[in-house]
Amino acid sequence: MHTHFTLHNPQKGTLAFRIFPFEDANPFEELQRLSYFSIILIKSGQAHLTADFTEYDIKAPSLMAFSPYQPYRLQSESALQGWVINFHPEFFCIFKHHQEIACNGLLFNNIYQVPYFDLEASDVVHFEGLIEQMVAETQKAELAQYELLIAYLKILLINAVRIKINQQPAVKAAMASSKEPFVLQKLKDAIEAHYRTKHSASDYAEILNITPKALGKITKTHFQKTLTDLISDRIVIEAKRELYLSAKSIKEIAYELGFDDEFYFSRFFKKRAEISPQYYRDTVGFAAAV
Repeated sequence: MHTHFTLHNPQKGTLAFRIFPFEDANPFEELQRLSYFSIILIKSGQAHLTADFTEYDIKAPSLMAFSPYQPYRLQSESALQGWVINFHPEFFCIFKHHQEIACNGLLFNNIYQVPYFDLEASDVVHFEGLIEQMVAETQKAELAQYELLIAYLKILLINAVRIKINQQPAVKAAMASSKEPFVLQKLKDAIEAHYRTKHSASDYAEILNITPKALGKITKTHFQKTLTDLISDRIVIEAKRELYLSAKSIKEIAYELGFDDEFYFSRFFKKRAEISPQYYRDTVGFAAAV
């Protein structure tokens, strides 16, 4: 059994930060649904990833990023090797630091992209150097320990974002070669503009002047999700952001997201996230710690 290097929230006793290696093992065979962010560096091996009910084949070296309560599991025929970093939003909140790092919507909470990207051997060396610094820091109960760990974590996230952005041209070229319809970019823009007020697939088909059936088929082909799933996922991401950061009541959040009935919103959220908005706020929310 490998050592887990862990720090806890001194007020609550809950997990703040954890880092651990895995070797000749797969700690993710069972469905994971954790109340903190997860970064998984796969150094060797290959696996079948199920995330948000979509399937992917993963080959090392690669990096995966998951948000709190995002469901995922890895199935592998051979042993995997790598590292896991878990951090709670109270330890480091990606929403509050979005201007500095811009990892929200790139590494985390992107409803249109896969939750992983490939690495070069040199990237692995660089990330492992940062990870070793973090491991060493978790073992020192010294001045500004949390601040230094957060600094290393920021460097790791910034580098991960840079790598993913640099891979975007390749991703775009691949999408172009598969003839991604221009209508999909318009759909993304429309969802971003109207998700608070328009919740049905037919609303977006009307905006784009296309039949719901045709738009649904294009969406399923390119995103492996239904149009309803995309709209719902975007609403839930915003709801989570508000539950994280604000002290607004659930009723206020529901109303701002176009739900007249707080209880209908709670049922909608629970169906998508598999936990209630209140439980999400209690276990993940930043405002709860303030």
